[in-house]
Amino acid sequence: MNAYEIVTGFFAQDDPTADGEAIGALPDRFGLRDASADRWVKFQQHIDSLNSAAPDGTSYKVFFLVRHGQGHHNVAEAKYGTKAWDDHWSKLNGDGEIIWGPDPQLTSVGIAQAVAARELWESERKDGLPLPQKHYASPMHRALQTWHEIFVNSELLSQDSRRVTIVENLREEYGEHTCDRRSPRSITARNFPPPVYEFEEGFGEEDLIWKADERETKEHVKGRAQAVLERIFARDVETCICITAHSGIINGFLEAMGRPRYPLPTGGILPLVVKGLRIKPE
Repeated sequence: MNAYEIVTGFFAQDDPTADGEAIGALPDRFGLRDASADRWVKFQQHIDSLNSAAPDGTSYKVFFLVRHGQGHHNVAEAKYGTKAWDDHWSKLNGDGEIIWGPDPQLTSVGIAQAVAARELWESERKDGLPLPQKHYASPMHRALQTWHEIFVNSELLSQDSRRVTIVENLREEYGEHTCDRRSPRSITARNFPPPVYEFEEGFGEEDLIWKADERETKEHVKGRAQAVLERIFARDVETCICITAHSGIINGFLEAMGRPRYPLPTGGILPLVVKGLRIKPE
């Protein structure tokens, strides 16, 4: 197993004591501390320098961790409160007013949040923001809708580079909550067709891991996040990676990097510079 850690000093959010609620979903410059006109050019040069000077078995990548915009389940949890939601309402598909399961879509607010994220990307791109070279997403509709709104409904990516890989391990913490039960692969593929949307190899038709009477543990979520990091650092030569997913798995990534949980709001983006270190077995 490899080790991963966050390199601090680049973004306001990478400080272990960062106040996520004060920083908000989409801070100016994505939270980059450098506010100079050529900030992104210097940022990319710094990342390139880190990789050039890195010893064998060590590499650095930039991650943009995107949380989906507001979904109908988020509205329902706010309506009933977290305790009542976890104890009762999350286990139903709806309440006669709101339908939140399975696999809910974005609300109009959630779509607007994704649009705001797209606009920040477009604005910073004019100042040299490096675009992600590889994209991964959760198979849940709310995450795929968010990615679509940012990267398909824009000119950020060329036609040929509009590709995202759908990965089972990027789904939200699963079990009990109907909102975290995914749609069959065929339904997702119909709504998010190739070649833009590509399923990872071996992605199954049915959701066989969601259980109505058992919630996934935080430790297991961390393990899933670790597996995704292992995959990316082992296979991808690209240095800038975008992952569009959920708060649970995003915090799983942070735990795998030895960091405390971070309260990223819906529609928010958490940028991080991550150091990967290959540990040789003794």
